[in-house]
Amino acid sequence: MKPEHSRLRELVEEFRQVVAGQRTWGDAVLPPLAFVLINLLVGVWPAIAASAGLSLVLALMRLVRGKSPRYALGGLGAVTVAALLAIALNRAEGYFLPGMLSGAATALACLISVVLRRPLVAWTSFIARRWPLSWYWHPRVRPAYSEVTLLWFLFFSGRLLVQLVLFQRGATLALSTVNLLLGWPSLVLLLAASYLYGLWRLRRLAGPSVEEFKRDTSPPWKGQRRGF
Repeated sequence: MKPEHSRLRELVEEFRQVVAGQRTWGDAVLPPLAFVLINLLVGVWPAIAASAGLSLVLALMRLVRGKSPRYALGGLGAVTVAALLAIALNRAEGYFLPGMLSGAATALACLISVVLRRPLVAWTSFIARRWPLSWYWHPRVRPAYSEVTLLWFLFFSGRLLVQLVLFQRGATLALSTVNLLLGWPSLVLLLAASYLYGLWRLRRLAGPSVEEFKRDTSPPWKGQRRGF
């Protein structure tokens, strides 16, 4: 198998292991899409009702299929808060405020975590993989996670800037399009770039792999070959 094919297969497997099953793309894409389309056709109130109703249907479907109620109820709660904000502000763009606030909080958390030398991406990896937390803070490991966290900061900050400009202009359709394009599709690309760069950077740093760290192996180390 060619190296590029092997790496692609590895990316797919890692994505399935760490990300897949947490929340379907429909929960994130369909209610906002329904809101925008119906708002353009018949107005904001029917759009709010349609997006909330669709979110409720998706939540019930996940529960019936035995999926985690946490994600089902979380998706419904997010749409409900978005709808209430649109009503309170009497602006359709208010529907997208929760996502913008979440993105702003993520960008700020990324920056603060790097300054504190405890990068956010290391924490997300620890939660997903349960590797020894002290491995992430090793001087030949932490820089890779700090640099990837800065990449996340640039992504979320850039997306927020575009969203703010469109929000101020009241460009609902453009704002919804940006949210869809810079939502899950871009996040998948961000995760792929984070994984590929992170592994490359770990090799350059020549630090211990997780297993070598657990065994307290003396250098030189073979380093982390898979998983970030």
